[in-house]
Amino acid sequence: MGSEGRIERALISVTDKTGIVEFAHALVENFGVEVISTGGTAKVLEEAGIPVTPIEEFTGFPEMMDGRVKTLHPKVHGGLLARRDSKKHMAEAEEHGIQMIDLVCVNLYEFEKTVAQPDVTFEDAIEHIDIGGPSMLRSAAKNNDSVTVVCDPADYDAILEEMHVHGGATTKNTRRRLAAKVYTRTAAYDTAISMWLNTYLELQDEAIDPDDPFDIPSVFGMQLTKVQDLRYGENPHQTAAVFRFGSDFEQLGSSPNPLVGAEQIQGKELSYNNFLDADAAWNAVREFDEPAVVILKHQNPCGSAVAGDVTTAYDRAFACDPKSAFGGIIAVNREVPLSLVEHFADVNKQFVEVLIAPSYTPEALERLSRRQNLRVLATGGAEGHAKLELRSVDGGMLVQCVDTVDEDPSEFTCPTSRKPTDQEMRDLLFAWNVVKTVKSNAILVAKDQAGIGMGPGQPNRVDSALLACERAEDACERMGVEPTGFVAASDAFFPFRDNVDVLAEHGVTAIIQPGGSVRDDESIKACDDHDIAMIFTGTRHFRH
Repeated sequence: MGSEGRIERALISVTDKTGIVEFAHALVENFGVEVISTGGTAKVLEEAGIPVTPIEEFTGFPEMMDGRVKTLHPKVHGGLLARRDSKKHMAEAEEHGIQMIDLVCVNLYEFEKTVAQPDVTFEDAIEHIDIGGPSMLRSAAKNNDSVTVVCDPADYDAILEEMHVHGGATTKNTRRRLAAKVYTRTAAYDTAISMWLNTYLELQDEAIDPDDPFDIPSVFGMQLTKVQDLRYGENPHQTAAVFRFGSDFEQLGSSPNPLVGAEQIQGKELSYNNFLDADAAWNAVREFDEPAVVILKHQNPCGSAVAGDVTTAYDRAFACDPKSAFGGIIAVNREVPLSLVEHFADVNKQFVEVLIAPSYTPEALERLSRRQNLRVLATGGAEGHAKLELRSVDGGMLVQCVDTVDEDPSEFTCPTSRKPTDQEMRDLLFAWNVVKTVKSNAILVAKDQAGIGMGPGQPNRVDSALLACERAEDACERMGVEPTGFVAASDAFFPFRDNVDVLAEHGVTAIIQPGGSVRDDESIKACDDHDIAMIFTGTRHFRH
């Protein structure tokens, strides 16, 4: 038995063999460590010329049951758990021929990667549940006063360096840090297994439909890993940080191209408010299949447009509300070309906090580099949405499916005497995509597939309608166009006809809304009175 922290015997059994040969070689050659190993790991080490004691030789018991039983043995766990400062423990170890193990290097069967495969079978998933690995890690971590435990190849070099400094030993602080890392890993591993098995059982019971986005598993857990500390939260006196979902939850909580995980090409660190606004802008621009740009400020899209190309879409989005666009977030659902950057940076001289897009041309990046403080994010794509979103409340968590209902316009109804023209229908569908991203009560006035007037978050829908119309009229005045040909979208039904009357007074000729009010007949009559076409979608899109 060596002195405290000194490593004389190591047990190595890894699935991820990155760097393991170099690590084991250094242990043996530089520090004279005896290496015990299992199965495939032992074979890799032996082929590299590293002397290895097979696990069955160490325990005196063969690997069996297709490898399910190999390290679950008193000579392994006794060698890990024995307290080196206890005469009783040491006497019992000697009595039973148990030798001390000073270092355990284990990483686990790739369960998370296995169950992420769409065609994985139940039997294959079960066989990728590691039992011996977590058991050894937990035993070693518990006895961190004496045992060094390693579950991450990224720690190999630091351990070897510390052994060089301390004569083949690790320090107590290092062992405790590594032990904490182990319990974080095993907790995430068990959570992933629990989530998968509970979901599997519910599917077997037909409790949930895997193709139905509105079903939420009855049990789930998650691991959150800190990405960075933020300077502060919403206000300077609030501390804050950003975390990313671990693999146990990313299939539910992350889209294929999420904000957290995007490459930051340049600029200052994002603030708490930057993250909130960038997320809202990124989700909003992905509502469109056409080239689209959304300019967002304080969680609301103050400018939005689609066009044949993203530069034209940007010009039209900026024209919606140049004043509010100052200091906003620009989200683009296509690669950003030089022309778009020139238009916001040189022509409009717009101050922008964050620019987020799938990618950028080299010329665009060169021009962006002249604005070093501008945060430029590349997501790699614009497809898909997360399945679930979470919000904390005092004492718990609210969980809901993301508002990504697949609506078929052919199933919308038109209860009014006049039907919308083709142009009105194009604008209505555009407005319907935007209004769901506006804080409710939300009214969005659009013209030529640009969101020129927004009424967000008012306590009553009439005030939202008035605000949206006034902004639309201001936009037309700035652009030198007639304030006519407006359409309007409402995120929820009209409780009274006064909403229609206000919109009609300000030149709205077509309306899209969910319908479903007990007073729908009043709104329909008001539309007929004003010769307005109205579409019912049947789906509400509140955004609180």
